[in-house]
Formats: sequence, C-alpha cells, structure tokens
Amino acid sequence: MAASPRPTGRPGYTETLPREPGSAATARRLVRVALSVWGLEELADDGALIVTELVANAVRHARRESIRITIDRPAEDRVRVAVLDFSQRYPVRRDSGPEDEGGRGLALVEKLAADWGTDPLPWGKQVWADLEERG
Repeated sequence: MAASPRPTGRPGYTETLPREPGSAATARRLVRVALSVWGLEELADDGALIVTELVANAVRHARRESIRITIDRPAEDRVRVAVLDFSQRYPVRRDSGPEDEGGRGLALVEKLAADWGTDPLPWGKQVWADLEERG
C-alpha cells in the first residue's frame, strides 16, 4: 500500500492489484485503513461495499492483468474511492429483476454513494464513488 500527500494535506492511498476476484478483499482492507486513519470509521461499511462492487465490475469487464485502487479525501467531509482499469467501456447501471443473478452492483453504489461516475483516461477509465461524512 502506498500513501502520498494530496492537495488537502491528507495522504491518499493507492494500490495496484491483480485483476482477479480475490483483489476485492485487499481493496476493502485498503478502504478500511484509509477511513480509520482519517477518523471516518462510520463510512467503512459503505466504502467496503462500494469498492467490492467497483472491483467486481473491473474484474468482469476490464482488460489486462491489473487494476488500481485509489482512496482520496478531496474535502474534509468527502472521501473518493476509485478503481482504474484498462478498458474504455463505461459501466452501465441496470435495473435487475428479482430473478436476475447479477446486475445490481451499480444500483447499490448509487444508493450508498453521495455521487459516483466515470472519468475517461487515455488508456482506460476511472470509476469512482464519493462518500460523505454524515453530520
């Protein structure tokens, strides 16, 4: 795990992981560590669920062998969890029925996050979700 200073004066956390299902557990630990360091433990459960869904999408749809997880704190009350991958295909939120086995991940992210989206990168994309401290 690497930490580096950010414009907010707080470190951001990042780690490159293999593009495989088991990386979700490492990503959850990284989110929990960052939130604990920042004293935002109340966001840990939502952050862990969100990063699990973002990693699952990257594992399923991205290319190449690795993904990158980043956790930043762009504002005092906001944390951004992101997964970067080498695919330029944007995720699409689906409305899944009760019989569907999948397709609920982005709906869950949308429900838990203050905001979420996708940013293009020259070589892929970043899918992010913001968590806000509840005051």
